Amino acid sequence: MAYAVIAHYRCAPEDTELVRRSLLLMREHTRAEPANLEYVVHADAEDPDGFVLYEVYADRAGFEAHAASDHFAELILGVVRPRLLERRVTFAAPL
Repeated sequence: MAYAVIAHYRCAPEDTELVRRSLLLMREHTRAEPANLEYVVHADAEDPDGFVLYEVYADRAGFEAHAASDHFAELILGVVRPRLLERRVTFAAPL
């Protein structure tokens, strides 16, 4: 069953461009993962330093493989998360 992830990120203004570039690079890597069905990076329409990610994986195991990948460690854990002021993640499955 598909497994969705919706993440809301907000960073400081001086980090916005680096976070944006890192998320777009992450998108390229993630879309090549076998279990990834969708990975969309949005700019928050109400916050110039905010981002919304919408990700869909074939199943939870696919997401867990994504979270264990080298590119996740490098880009998300190494670059993006240390620069976030706020982070909210929702995991969901279709009804």
